[in-house]
Amino acid sequence: MGTVVIFGATGSVGVYSALTLKEAGYEVIALGHRKSDNGFFAEHGIRYYSVDVKNRKSFDVITERIDTVVHFAGAMPARMKCYNPYEYTDSIITGTLNVLEFMRERHCNKIVFSQSIADILYKFGSTTPIDDDVERRFPLDTDHSIYSISKNAAVNMIEHYHAKYGIQRFILRLPTIYVYQPNPFYYVDGEKRWMGYRYIIDQACKGNTLQIYGDPKSKKEMVYVKDFAQLVKCSVDSKLEGGIYNVGCGHPISIEDQIRDIAEIFAREKKSEIVYAPKMPSSPQFVLNIEKARKELGYEPKFSFHEMMLDFKHDMDTEPFAKLWGTKEDFVGHNER
Repeated sequence: MGTVVIFGATGSVGVYSALTLKEAGYEVIALGHRKSDNGFFAEHGIRYYSVDVKNRKSFDVITERIDTVVHFAGAMPARMKCYNPYEYTDSIITGTLNVLEFMRERHCNKIVFSQSIADILYKFGSTTPIDDDVERRFPLDTDHSIYSISKNAAVNMIEHYHAKYGIQRFILRLPTIYVYQPNPFYYVDGEKRWMGYRYIIDQACKGNTLQIYGDPKSKKEMVYVKDFAQLVKCSVDSKLEGGIYNVGCGHPISIEDQIRDIAEIFAREKKSEIVYAPKMPSSPQFVLNIEKARKELGYEPKFSFHEMMLDFKHDMDTEPFAKLWGTKEDFVGHNER
């Protein structure tokens, strides 16, 4: 079936993609910036190499013949403790150019790339599905600006290599991909915060009151990592030239339904009371059109939000990726539990 290398394989979307492709019969090579994966990938019959996407020379460790590259490496705002715009330009723009040159030199003709949804933020605010091929823009004045500019530049380079060298390209536009990670925090402008949905889950586990902010019917895409990994497999399988594809769940869910499911699934000794806070700001509302991915790639999301949260809870209880990511005790102090 061919050999697939995954840049950024130790991250959440990378590791699930690696395991899904391996299970499907592909030879998978996992690449990550960290020096060691603590033996995680070897347990699944996958080779792991430490590679810095910013350093083209470090790719020399990869001696195997490569059929497809899955490129998920690069700095992200949510993990940037101290704002450094060069991390974006170096890891995303230079890093992607390094990957493309590696592909050209190795005669590898297919790439799967993760694009940020920040390029269509200007379309948010309604339930009208946003098409895949709308104009790509970037936010002008946020902590995501240089990140989005860098991602757009990477997409432009991929399109150039497609036109000049015939590389098939599958550019997957990602909203938040939901996955259990032991670290429930992220950074906004360098400030550490709880992820919104992780805080709600934490409060539900404690039986505390849950608030529904703003418009309870406000909807958004809630894509589970296992559905995303299936779309990656669909892209790797495809014989098409590719293009830009929205990553959606097929059934956007309201904030009210999200919180009611969370209250039910994560209740322990006491089920949380739910109250409405209409004067608080509503969550950003958006719906993605995924018909292109359905028709061209055969993508069909499987997980409802309820099923996703049940699977999430199972991973929260069992910590299946502890060798890669640690456990919740490594991130949440007693004063934060």
